Amino acid sequence: MKEYNPDAIRNIAFIGHGGSGKTTISELLLYTAGEINRIGKVEEGNTTSDYNPNEIERQISISSAPLHIEWNNTKINFIDTPGYSDFIGQVISSLHVAETAVAVVKSAEGVEVGTEATWNYVKQYNLPASVIINKIDNEHSRFNDTFQMIKEHLSQDATVITMPVNEGINFTTVIDLIKMKAYQYEDVTSKKAVEVDIPAELKDEVETMREELIEKVAESSEDLMNKFFEEGTLNDDDLKKGLKAAILTGAIVPVFAASGTRGVGLNNFMDFVVNYFPSPVEAPSPKATIKGKDAIEIICDPKGEVAALVFKSLSEQHVGELSIFKVYSGTMEPGMDLINSSNEKPERLGQLSILNGKQRKEVSKVVAGDIGAVVKLKDTHTGDTLASKNFQVVFDPIKFPEPVIRGAIKPKAKGDEDKISSGLHTVHEEDPTLSVHFDPELAQTIVTGQGELQLNLAIKLLKDRYGVEVDLVEPRIPYRETIKKACDVAEYKHKKQSGGRGQYGHVLLKLEPQPRGTGFEFVDAIVGGVVPGRFIPAVEKGLKEILNKGILTGSKVIDVKVTLFDGSFHNVDSDEVSFKIAASQAFKKGFLSASPVILEPIYDITVKVPEEYMGDVMGDISSKRGKISGMDSEGPFQIIKAKVPLSELYKYSTHLRSLTSGRGMHSRAFSHYEEVPKDVEARIIEEYEKSKEED
Repeated sequence: MKEYNPDAIRNIAFIGHGGSGKTTISELLLYTAGEINRIGKVEEGNTTSDYNPNEIERQISISSAPLHIEWNNTKINFIDTPGYSDFIGQVISSLHVAETAVAVVKSAEGVEVGTEATWNYVKQYNLPASVIINKIDNEHSRFNDTFQMIKEHLSQDATVITMPVNEGINFTTVIDLIKMKAYQYEDVTSKKAVEVDIPAELKDEVETMREELIEKVAESSEDLMNKFFEEGTLNDDDLKKGLKAAILTGAIVPVFAASGTRGVGLNNFMDFVVNYFPSPVEAPSPKATIKGKDAIEIICDPKGEVAALVFKSLSEQHVGELSIFKVYSGTMEPGMDLINSSNEKPERLGQLSILNGKQRKEVSKVVAGDIGAVVKLKDTHTGDTLASKNFQVVFDPIKFPEPVIRGAIKPKAKGDEDKISSGLHTVHEEDPTLSVHFDPELAQTIVTGQGELQLNLAIKLLKDRYGVEVDLVEPRIPYRETIKKACDVAEYKHKKQSGGRGQYGHVLLKLEPQPRGTGFEFVDAIVGGVVPGRFIPAVEKGLKEILNKGILTGSKVIDVKVTLFDGSFHNVDSDEVSFKIAASQAFKKGFLSASPVILEPIYDITVKVPEEYMGDVMGDISSKRGKISGMDSEGPFQIIKAKVPLSELYKYSTHLRSLTSGRGMHSRAFSHYEEVPKDVEARIIEEYEKSKEED
């Protein structure tokens, strides 16, 4: 591949709901541009971007795939991202390095919830954006209705650039409103579109749409608006310049008609990408910080100091270990010594390459604005910055969403812990939205993520790549225990005599409930040395130990004030161990007599669903002991806010999708602890006692 300057590079990310056709479009672009010589199909498992065995088996994209083509003396990097919300992290990291987002929408179904979810990140990043209305060859295609949905749900600034001529199963032709010509696509293997005249019966409609485009461009600039008022239109030069500027500022979101399977409309799309989408030079410069200094803008200059962001890590058997990066400044070359300025570790660059799926082409350099891959670095991870030693800037880390599902890993065989840890660490490297940690309180390895499929694939990888079999089980709930009333006297005398020196410790405690969130408070109220000062710390230690172990369910005890006010000792037999035991046993007695209760974690959940599912979802939340705390609307979607016990949220993301035909989404965050109802408390204690017997 020839070398390109930054102004001849375009970086775009395809986003959208699962099944909208992003992978198929990517395949056709590669074929039309001559990067591949046969068209793969998702159903046949032979597309360039979906090469992972799990992707082939399930016929969905799981990982984002960086791809590239050359078109009209321009290098177009495009990233095919997954459409399922389990893999939203792959979308977020791809948008982080793209100059333009391209949402792919099905013409029959219109805007779906997955598209809206990813579009929210487009708005968050303030990215220039575009929409392809795909599958116009579907017999139920409704281009105009879908375009109106795009205006309502994604952007009021959506503006048609190409429109279909013969919508439905005979779709072969699009009209380009800039060139004011129709383009007929022959057989998909021809790679070409033939310029033809606009059909006479469509001329009035096309003129109207062209006027709308010109007016929209004129509205984006005061100068253009003045010209438009003076002349009643814009000349071609003004239209083109204005359109390019308006896309960069987000004042226009261009919309294209296409069929990914037939390739119809894609040549027009690529021509437009080259002519109107911003290059890395034209896009706003990202900011980075140097330790102890204010943020600075990183200028896209191949001659500058190197600054690059690793936005994806790959570790696959037939690909090897790769860090995939975007260069924002400078030029990266093999053998170069850089600093990972995120962790201040040195890195030497190995072989550099550019990717089309699993195919790697070795390159001698990667310039500012371009995307490349380097054979796995020693201490560099997704989100890290690589920089020159004398330019140690750090880009803001990629922000990933909070987890919405959690599970516990249960090994089927002992001794596999290291393999499990290593395997899950690899999964986290590839997809940072999946996290793993050992929870000492629950004594479980907890894995969290964005969906059940994501977690199941992590378990599958452990088996396939590491030969380790585990079960994914429901995690224990971190309950808490506390008391509701005071116990004025809790007494215990620990006395043991078995020949030789004995054991003796005697304490009297007072237990009082504290306001929620206050924690544990210990008060030494001993007068006259009835418990010598040297044993007081042992009493406190004994209390802290029993607080951590719990009384009713083995859960931590919180928000209790304990006063040591009396006791006795033995000159010979008393020691620290005796007073520790006495304190813990006295506390246990007092706790059980002070109206003990179990507290459970309550989570705030925000559920986004189409209006027709609202009643079902609210009823379901109520059945989970949830309390609705608020409702709102967002376009055609309803936002339900509720507080729900964590114990009722296991696999809720899967359940919600089932309840809403895949159209519902939720987020969650810890809120507070709350007393459990008595019937639930009895069940929790019963399950705890049963688990102790099994252990």
